[in-house]
Amino acid sequence: MSTRATDEQAFRELTDTYRHELHLHCYRILGSITDAEDAVQETLLAAWKGLDGFEGRSSLRTWLYRIATNRCLNALRDAGRRRPPEPVSPFDPPEPSRRSEVTWLQPYPDELADSEPGPEARYSAKEAIELAFITGLQLLPPRQAAALVLRDVLCFPAADVASMLGTTETAVKGILQRARASLNKHRAHTTHRPSPQERELTRRFADAFTAGDLDGVLSLLTDDAWLAMPPAPHEYHGLEAIAGFLRVTMAIPVEGFTMTPTRANDQPAFVCRHGETPAGLMVLTLDGDRIRAITRFLDQK
Repeated sequence: MSTRATDEQAFRELTDTYRHELHLHCYRILGSITDAEDAVQETLLAAWKGLDGFEGRSSLRTWLYRIATNRCLNALRDAGRRRPPEPVSPFDPPEPSRRSEVTWLQPYPDELADSEPGPEARYSAKEAIELAFITGLQLLPPRQAAALVLRDVLCFPAADVASMLGTTETAVKGILQRARASLNKHRAHTTHRPSPQERELTRRFADAFTAGDLDGVLSLLTDDAWLAMPPAPHEYHGLEAIAGFLRVTMAIPVEGFTMTPTRANDQPAFVCRHGETPAGLMVLTLDGDRIRAITRFLDQK
């Protein structure tokens, strides 16, 4: 084996330890599992090319996070960042309550989201992967989102965060204050239910939805519930708006529609199919004994 091949193998063995957590880090900042995969690949390539310049002043993990964070920031600042095309609806949907800015949002499979935040994290493992948290991060300025994830989720010291972002500790404190205040405005505060209650609630929802029972579905929602369908920008807020949308969609006859339970972003979810044809992934956000949000990812296979 050549010296270069041996070096590449050794590098891969070193960095494979961090690949998964870097992927989750990039997903939190970018909101897209596809973009996160690209960012991780770019990070590892940049690290390999710059390995000779790594002087060991920080740990390998910190160095990799610095590269990954800056790759994410570059992606967010790029005016040509990929945005999925708005899907063409097979029916004429009602006027939405609003049009979402975060059309690139994708779900994160629970089997991948197994890393725990640091012991001093301001957010629990559940909170730090939920759709409300990820969506809130997408609405922050890039540096605020990066600083909040690095400091409040991963618990990097303020000095390390400042170094990663090319600024001072004092500036990081100001960035974090603004980020925390903004995120609290965007996030939906939810309550986790014990699993038996969660399973019963989601089962009743699936039964009503597959049966086309509009009243049954609405009875399970909170009064301020909302429905979103990335990558479509349409959002429907409140029972009346949701009812108007579902009334139109449920009027379209569909044979063999099924909802198979799964989990994504540490939330109950369903893999939807029309017979053998994939029909997206539906993720539910629970609030007490009701459902606060329905997010249907239309392009998930």
